[in-house]
Amino acid sequence: MSGVPDYADGRTTAETLFLGGEGSAEAYRTAMRIAEEAVVETIVEGDAPYSGRSPERLRARLADLECLPEEGVGFERAVRGVSDLVLADSVNVSHPACVAHLQCPPLVPSLAAEAMLTATNQSLDSWDQSPAASVLEERFVGRLAELFGYGEDADGVFTGGGTASNFLGLLLARNRHLAEEHGRDARRDGLPPEAADLRILCSTAAHFTAEQAAAHLGLGERAVVEVETDDDYRLSPAALDAALSRLDADGREPFALVGTAGTTDFGSVDPLDALADRAEERGLWFHVDAAYGGALALSDRHRDRLAGIERADSVAVDFHKLFYQPISCGLFLLRDGDDYRHVARNAAYLNPEGDDAAGVPNLVSKSTQTTRRFDALKPLVAFRTLGRRRLAALVEYTLDLADEVAARIAADPDLELATEPALNAVVFRYVPSSAAGDGGRADRINESIRDALLAEGDAVLARTEVGGRTHLKFTLLNPRTTVEDAEGILRRVTALGRDLDAAEVGR
Repeated sequence: MSGVPDYADGRTTAETLFLGGEGSAEAYRTAMRIAEEAVVETIVEGDAPYSGRSPERLRARLADLECLPEEGVGFERAVRGVSDLVLADSVNVSHPACVAHLQCPPLVPSLAAEAMLTATNQSLDSWDQSPAASVLEERFVGRLAELFGYGEDADGVFTGGGTASNFLGLLLARNRHLAEEHGRDARRDGLPPEAADLRILCSTAAHFTAEQAAAHLGLGERAVVEVETDDDYRLSPAALDAALSRLDADGREPFALVGTAGTTDFGSVDPLDALADRAEERGLWFHVDAAYGGALALSDRHRDRLAGIERADSVAVDFHKLFYQPISCGLFLLRDGDDYRHVARNAAYLNPEGDDAAGVPNLVSKSTQTTRRFDALKPLVAFRTLGRRRLAALVEYTLDLADEVAARIAADPDLELATEPALNAVVFRYVPSSAAGDGGRADRINESIRDALLAEGDAVLARTEVGGRTHLKFTLLNPRTTVEDAEGILRRVTALGRDLDAAEVGR
């Protein structure tokens, strides 16, 4: 394609290799068109959610791709190779039959914003690297804090996702507790001997990042106490009371309580108000992991299911789930911004102390990252393009879809619904007629169903365990997925199940 330099010949200069040089505008436009064509050919016009290739076949296909060549091949050939060997074998999260994980189809306006923010290549670790971006993030965080019911004292920061946000919440919880209860500055002096008794409480259905954070914080995974859930996989307040009493009797020191607004498997939302009551009574830091379910705040129909989230000390939200943003894009909110003092630090070359008094934005002290992308631009463009109500309607459609799909599963004698969906995750399994009393056989068949669908490229379906038994899962994030799409997958599930069941019997 004319207009783009070959880049592989030694005569190419920095003028067209970088934006701003003579000829770079046309080179950029042409390069972006080539990349766009690759995306359209492999993703937009793709007719399946996955190629079906196994890890072994992928390794064989990529074996001859030189990742670090001595001489370049030119831009167009490089992109063509990526398109043929990588994009063509990527999972297409925008396909209606890609229903496995919490990977959303990204909004087109946000993909455009992604191109803009990468072109600026700003880092938000100092104002002089990202002037408008820093001011915008502060303003946007303030508006998002209002969306979740926080007041004027709230603060926050964009993050890479729920893992980073959950870690930051528990880091602040630990440091505040040690400062207020033990007179210990954990940043400067590390953990005191008493830290061996510190405990974090969450439900048995909570995300593994609670344990991961405890390990990173030097408390160990055993510092996390898992509390039983009710029949809807929500943390049980009665079980929480019993767990707190046991910790008291054992001389342990609980300091944080994690509530979940949208568990990974079931989308369950813990009784946040009741948990906030316990946290307030016991002086616990209350963190809510709303990475999945935070989008309910957009919906007038469903936002009351988050009642109590405004009482949390901190909240994690992922925009790259039900807000339909490209990865990565997460949010951490803090009810009292003054709590940032427990992690803040100053570096002369980034955020000298005098800048605070001068009103210069200081975002690096609010994050566990130094270099950080301007990810806030993506949801900003999406909100500005569509508005809150239109985004809410997309979320509401998927929740309604999950209810309809669950009803069809419940009516099918070959299938078993694990529980009614709380958000848009639907957990179920095929029930083989020959496996009565043989859970192992049923597990093997359901596992094989999922593997066969992936190998055929017909559908990307998730697997999980419920009560120790293998189940399948729809994660219906895509507003383009229809009931008919789901019914087609279910028909394939039952057909595969019968064939596999017959093969098991014939062994």
